[in-house]
Amino acid sequence: MKATYHKYILHFKQPSGTSRGVLTTKETWFIILEENGKRGIGECGILRGLSADDRPDYEEKLKWTCENIHLGKDQLWDLLLEFSSIQFGVEMAFLSLQSETPFDLFPSDFTKNNKSISINGLVWMGDEAFMKQQIEAKISEGFNCIKLKIGAIDFDKELDLLRFIRANFDENTIEIRVDANGAFDSNEALFKLNQLTGFKLHSIEQPIQKNQTDTMSVLCKSTPIPIALDEELIGVFSLEAKEKLLQKIRPQYIILKPSFIGGFRGTLEWIALAEKLNIGWWITSALESNVGLNAIAQFTFLQNNPMPQGLGTGSLYTNNFDCPLTVSKGQLWYDTTKSWNFTL
Repeated sequence: MKATYHKYILHFKQPSGTSRGVLTTKETWFIILEENGKRGIGECGILRGLSADDRPDYEEKLKWTCENIHLGKDQLWDLLLEFSSIQFGVEMAFLSLQSETPFDLFPSDFTKNNKSISINGLVWMGDEAFMKQQIEAKISEGFNCIKLKIGAIDFDKELDLLRFIRANFDENTIEIRVDANGAFDSNEALFKLNQLTGFKLHSIEQPIQKNQTDTMSVLCKSTPIPIALDEELIGVFSLEAKEKLLQKIRPQYIILKPSFIGGFRGTLEWIALAEKLNIGWWITSALESNVGLNAIAQFTFLQNNPMPQGLGTGSLYTNNFDCPLTVSKGQLWYDTTKSWNFTL
């Protein structure tokens, strides 16, 4: 078996804002496996400043992984414990190599185009007019769950946006999730959560920055809105540490990004712990290309979670790869009449 890796820069169609800054490009790497005339493709994607494996030795570890690919998927997963995105890429590449086609990793009714996955519509940060325009577009496209990135513009203006939605759509028509990406100051977080109460929100993601577990635990006990942990899960590697974190904070939900939490195996560990502790969960992409998004979507379908998932990121880039993934009326479909075009 031969393994190589290739860097690829994804370009956003328009700058995309979060509370950590504006994104214009996204780095990703592809691991390509070749054996007996077959090819396997895996994606290793990081987000600078967020991924636990955003480290100076990242490419060095990718090179090491390719040189030691003979160790196999399971042994490499253990040896790459601190490199979640490479764990994910290796898992994906081996599944791809063993599959009938490189992109049919988890055959199901989803990949046969018989069933779809419910997804949320993502509204990026920006000025009030831009965010309002996105909200209107998502609702007109048929989404009944929208997720707003908040924490970058004036909080009162963000409340006005929520007011605008609720003036036109009640919670039974449009589910609203908000994602603060850790933007709230821990001293004012509960005050802000109370201000959000009247908008009948589904949940708020990561209201305060990670690693404030005492404060987050208190917030989850006293919050009027369900709290979902996101960044808090990044860099928690051992099963014991995962369980300890969830036992301490007791969030209402956790959000699972396979690239950030040890691939499919890591995601399944979190799901098992969450269900044991009666914590809800859903899966989202971490701005991968359509290659990684496809793998995550196929995996997600098999988990039988009816909640809207965060898998609507395929149309963000100018230079993404053509693929069968299609969004229609808030549902992600695998359109078998469409083909893959994967060229590096």
